[in-house]
Amino acid sequence: MSREITSFIDGAFVAPRANAHRLPVINPATEEEIGILFEADEAEVDRAVAAAKASFAAGHWRRLSAEQRATVFRRICALTAEHADELCALETMDLGIPTSQARGMVTARVIRNFSFYADHLSQAAERAVTTDDLHQRYVHREPVGICALLTPWNAPLMLATSKIAPALAFGNSCVIKTSEHTPLALARFMTLLTEAGVPPGVVNLVNGRGPVTGARLSSHPDVGLVSFTGGGAAGRQIMLAAAQGFRKCDLELGGKSANIVSDSADFDTALDGSLLGIFANAGQMCFAGSRIIVQEDIADRFIEAFVERTRAIRVGDPADPQTEMGPLAFEAHLRHVLSFCAPQDDVDLLCGGKRADRDRGYFMQPTVLRARSSGARVCQEEIFGPVATILTYGRFEEAIAIANDSRYGLSGYLWTNRLDETMAAAQGMRTGGLMVNSPVMFDLRMPFGGVGESGVGREGIESLRNFYSEEKAVAIATRPFPMPIRLGAR
Repeated sequence: MSREITSFIDGAFVAPRANAHRLPVINPATEEEIGILFEADEAEVDRAVAAAKASFAAGHWRRLSAEQRATVFRRICALTAEHADELCALETMDLGIPTSQARGMVTARVIRNFSFYADHLSQAAERAVTTDDLHQRYVHREPVGICALLTPWNAPLMLATSKIAPALAFGNSCVIKTSEHTPLALARFMTLLTEAGVPPGVVNLVNGRGPVTGARLSSHPDVGLVSFTGGGAAGRQIMLAAAQGFRKCDLELGGKSANIVSDSADFDTALDGSLLGIFANAGQMCFAGSRIIVQEDIADRFIEAFVERTRAIRVGDPADPQTEMGPLAFEAHLRHVLSFCAPQDDVDLLCGGKRADRDRGYFMQPTVLRARSSGARVCQEEIFGPVATILTYGRFEEAIAIANDSRYGLSGYLWTNRLDETMAAAQGMRTGGLMVNSPVMFDLRMPFGGVGESGVGREGIESLRNFYSEEKAVAIATRPFPMPIRLGAR
């Protein structure tokens, strides 16, 4: 990989512009500069969209048969597996994710994204009906056109490919913008797409900050849809821009997910799942189970065990296979997360709350807070870091009420061995998804998305097929149609 990261347009990286705004790419574990990103300005974004538009008009991708697209997707999977060590290393350098976790959270998910749609393309069929003896009716599905795909920094390659794969599966061309903080792995992946057989111009990459590169891309008049994963403030601006052009818009935003631990749960399983749900990827996950709501009869035991295990988490060099939690992604984010650990009247600090004792790097101690009120700031605002907030409840109805005391509603978790509690949570928790006795496990056949300020739309095969394509109802008369009125006839 070159130290100079530029846009990838029409099948090649563009030359660095002399007047481009330059952004340093920093390794969060060492604070060393590992690259320079050349920000795409409006003109460069326009160039990328023009390349996507030309490729779509030429039809080299959208006119391929489903079998041909599936073949390219399987080549992408093979190349991802072949280059897995390199891609994971780049993601570790960029994001700080431990190498011991990178394959499962990065390349395995990339392969799953493309293999799923390869299978779907070989099996999907559309509706066809005959309702009378006059018409044969069927659905003809067409790609939307040019897709603007905007992804965040917390899972750069996985989240980017979760949008690229369905966009390509349904015949679109696209322009993707990832975060300026974590551009390395996706830039390398662009060359693998070309090597696998994706024609030039079908997938283009632009780099830069949201208010510059992202704003132009999401509002471009030639874009047919916008898919965004990220923060709520940016999501509002993107939805407004999309609305101006009557573009489709899908938003997967933040979360403040409740993790309910019942006194009936298997204690050790609930403990393991709750720790994983907040401290994996240093808590930098939209679906993190950050509000842990524990039944009061087991609260003391659970909190004692949770704090003990939290203190034992191995924080360190993400390249070390023994490391369990790496650094936060960038310095400004570390400062943001630490701000929630300052003394608060209605919150007790049980452990952590400080920068980790290391010579360099954006490392933070895994932190546990106990809140006396669901209205506390740490219970209401998305922290997006390794900070667990524990609350307690008496009756199960109280747990549901606490879980719903949030403007977010992305994921929810429940640890229980009671069917009535499971059904009450399934019917009562205001959230886009619920995992019972399990950490989050993605299934692309099922919808994923949120309610409230967690977003608009769903990611899952049925939702994404309708999002990335347009349905056309076709009716063919099977015999001469008897006109009810013959206008102008004499």
